Amino acid sequence: MLGLHPCSVKEGWENELKAIQSAADQRKIVAIGEIGIDLYWDKTTLPEQILAFKQQIAWAKSLKLPIVIHCRDAFNEVFEVLQSEHDENLRGIFHCFSGTLEQAEKVISLGFYLGIGGVVTYKNAGLDKVVAQIALNHLVLETDSPYLTPVPYRGKPNESSYLIYVAQKVAELHQTDLDTVADITTENSRLIFGV
Repeated sequence: MLGLHPCSVKEGWENELKAIQSAADQRKIVAIGEIGIDLYWDKTTLPEQILAFKQQIAWAKSLKLPIVIHCRDAFNEVFEVLQSEHDENLRGIFHCFSGTLEQAEKVISLGFYLGIGGVVTYKNAGLDKVVAQIALNHLVLETDSPYLTPVPYRGKPNESSYLIYVAQKVAELHQTDLDTVADITTENSRLIFGV
């Protein structure tokens, strides 16, 4: 993936985006991301974040690639952009989804998948209740390494080998077996990324 993360949208971001786009010509990429809006650290750059987000969505559409969305404290803003840009070429993953059931349904209604990571294993996060109500064919599993490490390794750096704990939790929530979760979510990622 290549993309300008919303936290990197600062003075001169247009030049950074041009450099990222030119790098795409030199390697095979399967998605544009992480892109989106982050209002946790800095709300003052919202107009620029929206511009960068929209430009990268247009880029992804022109390349017929999915996007991977970073959204932190900005669901309404991200969803508004997605609605305004929505067409048959807009698709992707809502990375590290940790929202409500209503938000999940909105994301799915636009044809996006929910990226589920270690947060689903956290006792008081509430994501488990949401994931239990979402069909597996709308989910992909993620690590967000080195962050959001699942229980029982929460607090330590995350790594790919810990994805098994996310899969086990999702299987438990859906009252199914691990192989079913692995098969469906792996196929979902193949459909999204074309690999």
